[in-house]
Amino acid sequence: MSRLSLANVELAHEIISHYPRKKSALIPLLHVAQEQDGYVSEAAMEHLAELVGITPAEVLGTASFYEMFKFEPQGKYMVNICTNISCQLNGGEELLHHAEETLGIRPGGTTADGLFTLEDVECIAACTEAPCLQVNYRYEYRLGNDDFDRLIADLRSGARSEIPAHGTLGRVRQHIPDDRRAGIEPPEDAGTPSWFSSRSAD
Repeated sequence: MSRLSLANVELAHEIISHYPRKKSALIPLLHVAQEQDGYVSEAAMEHLAELVGITPAEVLGTASFYEMFKFEPQGKYMVNICTNISCQLNGGEELLHHAEETLGIRPGGTTADGLFTLEDVECIAACTEAPCLQVNYRYEYRLGNDDFDRLIADLRSGARSEIPAHGTLGRVRQHIPDDRRAGIEPPEDAGTPSWFSSRSAD
């Protein structure tokens, strides 16, 4: 879709300043790009490459390793239904089939109104709360078909305002004042650690 906005370029420079090497900031910067457009566009990957001094292919190589980064437009709400063993034994597969019927799409698809993208996912680490799902990586536990239908109705009506649009990782961003930062010099410039030099003298 687009390169980073001016505000996000400023944010990107702040994030980069937290790291000893620019390219170490790549994953947080990918989240910024995805929050801006709802997915990581080719133009954004090219822009990130320029900002951290690597190639667009290296940006793609990193981003494509992680399931959370998407490379094409997604629905406003990403619905991830777990069908791994605990959820499967407690109705996860049935819940997924119900979601397909309710939304009229298969996993990987997005509804015509652009509201929902459905995914069949592996374990989301809530096995004691099966069957469970995530909406934009926010958990919903022990759902049956009626619970799912209520959730979708609430999302359509805007009743679940605590769930932000897809791409928003968090609502609070950390800002570290210059005088509180630590460990941002390259290792080769840091010298010998004090604990190492004192130990060598023993």
